[in-house]
Amino acid sequence: MIKTYVRLLVCLGCSLSVCSADWPQGAGPSASYVTDGEAPREWSVVSGKNIVWAHKLPETGQSTVVCSAGRLFYTCYQKLKGDSELASEIVAYCADAETGEVIWERNIPGEYPLRLSGCFADSTSPPPVTDGERVCFFNASGGITCFDLDGNQKWSRNLMAVARSQPFVVDGMVIYTKQMIMPKEGKFGHENENAPRDLWTQLEALELKTGSSAWISECGVNMGAIPMLSRLSDGKEVIVLGRGGGHSPPEKPLGVSMIEAATGKTLWTLSLDRFMSTQTYPVAEDHALIFHGPEHLWVDRSGRVDRRVNFCEGASVRRWNGETYVDSVEDLNFKPSKGRAITQQSNLLIGDYHYFRAYGDTYLGRIHIQTGEIEYLQLPVQVLRNKNQADRLVWSLNDSSFIPADMKNNDGFLVMGDRRSRTNTWGHHASPIMTVVGSHLYIPTMSGTVYCIDWNVGSLDETAILSINDLGVAGSTWTRSSISFDSGKLYARTIKQLICIGTN
Repeated sequence: MIKTYVRLLVCLGCSLSVCSADWPQGAGPSASYVTDGEAPREWSVVSGKNIVWAHKLPETGQSTVVCSAGRLFYTCYQKLKGDSELASEIVAYCADAETGEVIWERNIPGEYPLRLSGCFADSTSPPPVTDGERVCFFNASGGITCFDLDGNQKWSRNLMAVARSQPFVVDGMVIYTKQMIMPKEGKFGHENENAPRDLWTQLEALELKTGSSAWISECGVNMGAIPMLSRLSDGKEVIVLGRGGGHSPPEKPLGVSMIEAATGKTLWTLSLDRFMSTQTYPVAEDHALIFHGPEHLWVDRSGRVDRRVNFCEGASVRRWNGETYVDSVEDLNFKPSKGRAITQQSNLLIGDYHYFRAYGDTYLGRIHIQTGEIEYLQLPVQVLRNKNQADRLVWSLNDSSFIPADMKNNDGFLVMGDRRSRTNTWGHHASPIMTVVGSHLYIPTMSGTVYCIDWNVGSLDETAILSINDLGVAGSTWTRSSISFDSGKLYARTIKQLICIGTN
């Protein structure tokens, strides 16, 4: 029953955002990172396998590539003149989807510098959005600008989008996470816990035609939360958002709320002690699915917890023992002493399953949302791939053979403001959000390894791993972008390259 409902929701994605086979926003056509279609399951930038084209980028950047009307939209920083840790000026790009060649570019200034190539986000991180007539770009250092598809500016606002914001379009409005507390020297401090309500982070809806404010949410939202557009069984479009996280955020109460997408009005609020908001917020059968501490919560449309399942005690894990996969039962450590959530943004609802990438180890987990069954599969940390040589896989987070990214741009300059950017995709940073096309789940990592998973396998074991792909040579490749999809092709970007993946 629920699988039918979720697939119907995907089909209804056109009415939730834009009626198009494009990828009009970072979260895809249904604003859920899930879409139907057939896409490549295997590729390699290192060997050139199934790479239609790959172009050098002029500067570092993070935004997911957005696709519409045969064009690609993305952002990079303005050209840097040497090793750099902070910057605020970005460039919006429009490129031809067939060739990757730039059609136009526009500067978008920013006032508040952020750390370059940050492991949580940077000024370029929020993906553009488009309704097929206009395209809206976000500079998380302070600036939102809208153009027509030919690059003519329609409006510009001096507003601060949260760097981790994942904007989406609904009913002619672009909804984004609005930041009111400004960074200092590229960082957010720990002194804002008692900041007044007018400094809370909130969702805001802007009219895409004019840039005027349509609504601001009644309740606050944490800067690490990733709200998504959902639809209840009666057709009401809603957004679930969360409060609580690091750096002593002021928004209260800790927990989650559901709001109307049309007005920003709060429908219900659930208070949760020590809640960590760093996750996406899917809805299934009128229930919000929430990770809280060691539990998975099923919250009904009145804000009441209907069911809770512990996903850490006695977990079934399909683990690599150094030679082969074996079954084990484990009690997982989700870092409760620091209040970390089990997942860092990259959880997705896919059919009957709520998938997530675990915080403390290299586990892909899933929870069957009808039965509550929990499964974990260990994935390798990194693929080490060179032409004409057999692949080597790094399996342990502590393995010295892991090759961290050099964090250099195409000019050889170090473009990094946070040393944690050189770590792997598990742990204390914001993981790239996963993407689903048809039966394929794509899981990118910061070091450029991308797993392609059959998400609907009967058992989550090694047969689910369809391929382990690369976005470039280990050590010179780094990304925090999601994979996007359009017309049978996948699009990816690193801090050095824009990449089109197809069949060749």
